[in-house]
Amino acid sequence: MTRYLIRRTGLLLLAFALAVTILFVVLRVLGNPVFALISVGATDAEIAAAAARLGVDRPIPVQFAEYVGQLLSFDLGQSFTNRLSVGDEIVRRLNVTLPLTLISFALSVLIAVPVGFFAAWKARTWYGTAFSAAAQLGGAIPVFWVGILLVSVLSLGWRLFPAGGFPRTDWEDPGAALYALALPVLTIALVAGSDLARYVRSATLDILGQQYLRAARATGQSFGAALRRHGVRNGVVPLISILAIQLSTTFVGAVIIERVFALPGLGDMLLVGIKEQDFPSVQGVLLFSTALVLLLGFAADIAQRIIDPRLRDSLSGNRRTRARA
Repeated sequence: MTRYLIRRTGLLLLAFALAVTILFVVLRVLGNPVFALISVGATDAEIAAAAARLGVDRPIPVQFAEYVGQLLSFDLGQSFTNRLSVGDEIVRRLNVTLPLTLISFALSVLIAVPVGFFAAWKARTWYGTAFSAAAQLGGAIPVFWVGILLVSVLSLGWRLFPAGGFPRTDWEDPGAALYALALPVLTIALVAGSDLARYVRSATLDILGQQYLRAARATGQSFGAALRRHGVRNGVVPLISILAIQLSTTFVGAVIIERVFALPGLGDMLLVGIKEQDFPSVQGVLLFSTALVLLLGFAADIAQRIIDPRLRDSLSGNRRTRARA
């Protein structure tokens, strides 16, 4: 397990290094931030001065080496447009994006588990099929379309929730902040919960068809007791990776839906950075998102091997097989 952990950590660092390199090169190939900061009709001297001020007049390898040095000191640089620290701005924006992501994910799990289990348990009935079809449909609808629909009905129509925005006082008034996030949370949770319910249904169907569950029932255990003692642990293992992917997807969905509801989170920071060709801001948001996705996958992989001893045994068996060979 220790060897696997070391190898998996190495792959994690390699993947992040590749992401850093690709993002840095692609952003500089696609645009030049100088033209976003100068006025129309600027002279060559003014263009050169702006490039020197931003540090983009040097060769790309030199810029990349300097950027890697900043990353190693946990410095994401300064924004080209407002000269603020990108790292500090990301932390400030996470006050909106992180609660939106976590609350939406928790609500999506609360939706997905009963819906997916019921759809599997009653798979041969018309209402079980209806639950499954509803989950398929909900997972196929784009999250921003659901957001626009809910705004039209629950906000503009019934006036139950605000159409967008976030309190200027941030979280000083938790009630007002949660009220502002209610509709975005519902939007993301409906789509993510529908998508996750399909995996819960599939995992539940797999458990219900296993021989060990039938053997437990044959010993006199009730269906619920047999499912709790033998089915839950076996079903959780494949769902761990799905939950990690779903949490990553929820985070991405939160970044997108922030724009629909005019929330001052990472999504707003990313889109404004793209519009203004603010390389440090765009790189900072994308690298943070990439690191989060990679870490969630890493944590899910390790958790699976801790929970399921068969995966650890398979690692030991593979080493013994290579040793004999």
